[in-house]
Amino acid sequence: MSGSYDDTASLEDTTDSFWEVGHYKRTVKRIDDGHRLCNDLMSCLQDRAKIEKGYSQQITDWAKRWRQLIEKGPQYGTLERAWGALLTEAEKVGDLHQDVRNRLVSDDMEKVRNWQKEAYHKQMMGGFKESREAEEGFRKAQKPWAKKIKEVEVAKKAYHMACKEEKLATSREATSKAEASVTMDQQRKLQEKVEKCKQDVQKAQERYEKILEEIQKSTPQYMESMDLVFEQCQQLEEKRLIFLREVLLDIKQHLNLAESSSYLAVYQELEQVIRSADAQEDLRWFRAAHGPGMHMNWPQFEEWNADVTHTITRKEKTRKVEGAILTNVTGTSETSSQGGDRGSVSSYERAQPYPADWSDEEGGSSPYPAGDSNGGANPFEEEVTGRVRVRALYDYEGQEQDELSFRAGEELTKLEDEDEQGWCRGRLDSGQQGLYPANYVENI
Repeated sequence: MSGSYDDTASLEDTTDSFWEVGHYKRTVKRIDDGHRLCNDLMSCLQDRAKIEKGYSQQITDWAKRWRQLIEKGPQYGTLERAWGALLTEAEKVGDLHQDVRNRLVSDDMEKVRNWQKEAYHKQMMGGFKESREAEEGFRKAQKPWAKKIKEVEVAKKAYHMACKEEKLATSREATSKAEASVTMDQQRKLQEKVEKCKQDVQKAQERYEKILEEIQKSTPQYMESMDLVFEQCQQLEEKRLIFLREVLLDIKQHLNLAESSSYLAVYQELEQVIRSADAQEDLRWFRAAHGPGMHMNWPQFEEWNADVTHTITRKEKTRKVEGAILTNVTGTSETSSQGGDRGSVSSYERAQPYPADWSDEEGGSSPYPAGDSNGGANPFEEEVTGRVRVRALYDYEGQEQDELSFRAGEELTKLEDEDEQGWCRGRLDSGQQGLYPANYVENI
């Protein structure tokens, strides 16, 4: 017997090799996976875009809220501008992150979507043209070899079965020689069976070897055909890998604000404004605007002139109204739209009126509310009404010390509504407060 058969051996000893029948399907599935991965990348970018948009909105709202609080607060001069520059930085950074969001959605996602449409063509019956072509190519290349491999399996099974029959016949013949009940005729038939089995084994082996020889001859052609289709799939996958790598680099460029000239300029400008803050300049300004440097109409003797008709000027009328209101203040927190010293900047001065009369007697009225030794409540907690941003329509040059000067297009804050004389109280971004003609500005 030239062969043996193992009952425990499997008739199909397959491996996980690409060359096995049907194992090309993993390569075909990779095409479908490539299309799905494009969708996954777009979903990933969409999630990041939502984060960028949310951050932009939050930091912009933060800047807007704190700018309003600072404008109501007691800070003034160059340091107020430096503080405001910090909020300007937030607004500009918010714009940059919004721009990142727009680039992710309009540039990167759209680029992936367009490439996906060009690379993968959907069919009416489902699936993609590229997957179908790869499937058909592999099936065509594998069909002759698959037919041969089936012949090999059949021949292998026939040979192993013949070997099994030969082994069984030989065992029966050997057993019969030890049994006295077995006749000579039966012995002869068992020997004939053994000889026939040997012949069958020989024939099955010859056929098995012949088919193996044939499949070995056809294997190079099979490998060449399969490799050709596989390389076509590789080329499609190579395009996807290279394209997505380029997209990821674009995304990195859009996300990396550290390399953005606009982003760097924001912080260069912020540092410049902060470093320009000058304590001495602010102190000089406060001294001139609200301290000993202010102009004062000191009392002087005036001769009576019966021929001169005295008229109440705008400033005198305003002061009389203020005096009439403020005389009744007895330390409470009541305020008047006309109250307060013109141009004052402290939290008390902005919201609380000064009393018209000062008493140097013990127990006299105080210019500050009871219980507030710092001259006013927290400027970030007080409710101030009537403050709106306005824009100058014309140039205006202040004629008196308590009047503001501005240029057309300049923005300022209106602190009080227009009085009956047509004047408003406002504050420039520099912190200077004063009066201006109401018809020279418009609300923003």
